[in-house]
Amino acid sequence: MAIINERIEAAFYSRTDEGYMCGLCPHGCRIRFGEYGLCGSRRADEDMLVAYSYGRVSSLCVDPIEKKPLFHFHPHARCFSVGGIGCNMRCRHCQNYAISMLSSGKKRTTYERPDELVDLSRREGQNIIAFTYNEPSIWYEYIMEVARLDPELEIVLVTNGLVSREPLLKLCSVADAMNIDIKGFTDGFYVDVCGAHLADVLRSTETVFQQGVHLELTYLVIPGYNDSEDEIRRFCEWVRDSLSPTVPVHFTRFHPDNEMTDVQWTPVETVMTCRDIGLGCGLKHVYVGNTLSDEADDTYCPDCGEVVVRRLGYLVDVVGLDGSRCSHCGCEMNIIR
Repeated sequence: MAIINERIEAAFYSRTDEGYMCGLCPHGCRIRFGEYGLCGSRRADEDMLVAYSYGRVSSLCVDPIEKKPLFHFHPHARCFSVGGIGCNMRCRHCQNYAISMLSSGKKRTTYERPDELVDLSRREGQNIIAFTYNEPSIWYEYIMEVARLDPELEIVLVTNGLVSREPLLKLCSVADAMNIDIKGFTDGFYVDVCGAHLADVLRSTETVFQQGVHLELTYLVIPGYNDSEDEIRRFCEWVRDSLSPTVPVHFTRFHPDNEMTDVQWTPVETVMTCRDIGLGCGLKHVYVGNTLSDEADDTYCPDCGEVVVRRLGYLVDVVGLDGSRCSHCGCEMNIIR
């Protein structure tokens, strides 16, 4: 990685006659000199492809880890959440479009050097730093430097999974946990609503699981778009067969936003049905989001059925864990304490 006049050289690119070809994600953007890639984080200067969004921070917050959502990664912990600018998808329903889709030059940000970000996290007393709010993989160089500066920090990525294999493997080497959005389970939905392809995201998700990074999945249920029982069942069967029945899955209610304000909120009954389908397919840990539930967000031991973590919103009570095991029957849970 070269630093020239305070510009950071991007990783994963090759030069072409009129600019560069980016290899960070499956889009493979061909970026002409003076222009930006689709995600807004890559700028083609004459001498190199620049990681334009490096250090440009749009959002900082201390959050419950459950907000990511991660229910099986240090339950009841808090994390230092950091957001940048830009995204390599164009989801019509994106609730963070003000930072993910506006031109990078038009969004007000502050510049935080990697060492400054580490210091901020430590001053807040946080041992977990979550790259979230916009797509973190396009912040590749920044994340890798933060991880290098403080190897004791636990790194969380909340990602859409649209990243090429080589950079993904590098990110897996520093990430402790990821929540990947599976935005639907048809390629038509991904193309029409998100500007991407389902197969690319599924490949990334399988790679993360194979690399041993703690993994949880979020499926935003949008009425009339990705909520058919058949589609939900096929998604759950893929999780069971291609990943593991113990991977936590979060079915989340949609709320109208961005270009989809004409779509209704997801009925609570729909996400509860999705949960039932997941459990019926053999998934061990299925949760619902954007709704309060007395039972659907609790974590149960898959062997004895006892509650090991109780939740109501972001109120969390660890009631039945001995380390990562169920304190009632000794079953090893897919939970990192």
